[in-house]
Amino acid sequence: MLNITIHQLEPDIAKLLEQRAAQNGHTLEAEIKAILQSVLAPELSDNNLAAAIGKRFADFGNFELPEITREPIRTIPSFEETEV
Repeated sequence: MLNITIHQLEPDIAKLLEQRAAQNGHTLEAEIKAILQSVLAPELSDNNLAAAIGKRFADFGNFELPEITREPIRTIPSFEETEV
């Protein structure tokens, strides 16, 4: 496994990285790994949902799903008082 040290990282970048890690519930190390993986090997990244779905269903070949007919949208009920 490779160890990397980053010297003289700009404070603004470090702060953004810390914020992003906190938002994603990651440690700094885990967030850096996720960023590098999404850039260098996006097909392996869990963050690319479209690619993951495409990879999952690639063995089924090219097919189209039939269009599902929909009913018209119902009218919105009015709660105004009406005379009976």
